[in-house]
Amino acid sequence: MSRISHAFQDKKHKALVAYLTAGYPDAGATVEAALLLAQSGCDIIELGIPFSDPMADGLTIQHSSHLALLKGVTTSTCFDIAERIRQSSEAPLVFMTYLNPVISYGVEQFCAGCSEKGIDGLIIPDLPPGELPELDTSAASHGIDTIYFVAPNSSQERIHTVAQRSKGFIYMVSVTGVTGVRNRFPAGLADVITKVRKVTDLPLCIGFGISDPQQAREAAALADGVIIGSRIIQIMEKEGSPYRELHEFIAQVRRSIDTTGVAST
Repeated sequence: MSRISHAFQDKKHKALVAYLTAGYPDAGATVEAALLLAQSGCDIIELGIPFSDPMADGLTIQHSSHLALLKGVTTSTCFDIAERIRQSSEAPLVFMTYLNPVISYGVEQFCAGCSEKGIDGLIIPDLPPGELPELDTSAASHGIDTIYFVAPNSSQERIHTVAQRSKGFIYMVSVTGVTGVRNRFPAGLADVITKVRKVTDLPLCIGFGISDPQQAREAAALADGVIIGSRIIQIMEKEGSPYRELHEFIAQVRRSIDTTGVAST
């Protein structure tokens, strides 16, 4: 069983996935934050590889990616960060990247590097499922899960293709658009999730726009896991040492999603 699959083994436990931009504000801070997140209740750590044209990212993550690039963070830097995290934690690690860095690095070399450095899964927002079969093949040969997206406007054909191609879990995009903090989920999200559940037994994780414990709880009531990114980056942006606030935020979210389905008194 892969580390990602193990995170979903307990069907009563809702997985918490935390996003960090690798190399922001620096490599050491990323490693420290990742270890803290895992200790504070996160089940999976998603590491974003900085890219110059992050089409799926909102302003907060775009800004962190831009600053990381200005500091010279490369794909190789991100592999080094992943290796440092893996030396101290068995938490599943997932790279979120775009197709260009993977192609530039070399598909086989990239997947081999993921396996060597302890990466368990890949999320590539600008790669439609089935468009680069050699990536799926190479990832599978190295034990790397490929995680694809379903959006609120995904067709039934797209849902079937994602269900067939995904491993580990399926990323349910809560809104049509980019990442970022939002106030509510769109009507119809539950209907999309119902459609996906009819064609796959894979866990479903909701991301894009979840920024507080209440939203996380609402998402956990619909899916098997919750993904939080922009709010974590906003905490990391603060001057001084943000780690206490980061721990408290994740602990609050963990408590909130752990009470999913429990009636309030």
